[in-house]
Amino acid sequence: MSQEISRNWPAPAKLNLFLHINGRRSDGYHELQTLFQFVDCCDQLDFRVTYTPELILHSNMSNVVADSDNLILRAAKSLQQSTGYPGGAEIWLDKRLPMGGGLGGGSSDAATTLVALNQLWNTQLSHDQLAAIGLKLGADIPVFIHGFAAFAEGVGERLQTVNPAELWYLIIAPDAHVSTTAVFQDPQLPRNTPKLGIDTLLSQPWRNDCQELVVSKYPQVAKALGWLLEYAPSRMTGTGACVFGEFSSQQQALAALAKLPSDMQGFVAKGMNISPLIVRLNRP
Repeated sequence: MSQEISRNWPAPAKLNLFLHINGRRSDGYHELQTLFQFVDCCDQLDFRVTYTPELILHSNMSNVVADSDNLILRAAKSLQQSTGYPGGAEIWLDKRLPMGGGLGGGSSDAATTLVALNQLWNTQLSHDQLAAIGLKLGADIPVFIHGFAAFAEGVGERLQTVNPAELWYLIIAPDAHVSTTAVFQDPQLPRNTPKLGIDTLLSQPWRNDCQELVVSKYPQVAKALGWLLEYAPSRMTGTGACVFGEFSSQQQALAALAKLPSDMQGFVAKGMNISPLIVRLNRP
């Protein structure tokens, strides 16, 4: 036996509006300062609660592997184990966001799984408790669980809610898979940006400390960024490969998208300081 399907749980993309690397810790992780904002382009997940403990994942993408290492299934199992919940779930993933592009899609899928199943299973964990579970799975997951644009420090786990301008973005996804691990292990990566107060960071021009290294190694990223800079202030998000340009109106962003070369893939999205997941969670 099982219940009805609970549909349309969004897993939004994020942008790093800036990303500074302040140093490397003794455990190998890096100290960061970054600004997260959501955009209104999302993966979509559906859930059906089952009375048996199995966790089953279906996906529209052939390269999303529905095995025990999948982040969605690991998130669901972590919630099961943390709460002692005896049942399970069937999960459907409609993958719409580019994979491995620095938009946080995998982390967002895991966060939506934790938030949705916490409600559907009635396990009643707080967002802080869910974020603690999520942090063990990935450093970006807590920001998606809390669901507010945030200034992040540490390895990305210390969050402070902020309200940057909700601009329109043209996001280009180059045909390149950039390894986050390889970027952070590269000896050429700058690791000495001074830590600054949030007011100073929000008032100065923004940059991404990973960008120069990635552009030097991935010509597809360099080409996309070079093209986009002709139209708007533009940067890379995360460790790439996606790059984004900032526009004050949807019309301007769409006009630039219309000129995108045929060998590039891109889409227009709206910046959001409150995640679509929070909007969905608060719906009856």
